[in-house]
Amino acid sequence: MVTSRSGPVHGLRWPRSIGIAVAAASAAACVSAPTPGRNLASGEQVYRDVCLACHATKVEKSPQLGDREAWKPLIEEGQDVLTAHAWVGVRGMPPRGGKPDLTLEEFARATAYMARAAGGDWKDPGERMLRKIEHEIEDRLRSKKEGEDEKK
Repeated sequence: MVTSRSGPVHGLRWPRSIGIAVAAASAAACVSAPTPGRNLASGEQVYRDVCLACHATKVEKSPQLGDREAWKPLIEEGQDVLTAHAWVGVRGMPPRGGKPDLTLEEFARATAYMARAAGGDWKDPGERMLRKIEHEIEDRLRSKKEGEDEKK
């Protein structure tokens, strides 16, 4: 979510070049370790702190928590693909949901939490799933960059 000094700025769309630059920087730090002494947030905590602002208010047509119909095609994409695409920014959603200090694991936990609320059987990601997500992030960023290069 994008914020201003006065609060959330709903409906703000990021210019594509800024989104790609932020996504590239995010990917470079996608496995950043949490701050020492800091416990990772649960999926529900991240949802309440970050995701709820859009996924409970229909901002940019974001799928609502528990909406099985809206989440069905997203869940079918697979946990690694959906998480990676959301991590780098997809449709109207900014990278990392607009919270750059989230770790990939926290973000992936929130994605799994929302998928489970809509009937998916996703588990919080383990090391293997996180590696799959990281690989998909790299692929996604590469394809976005190639798409930008083709437009030049």
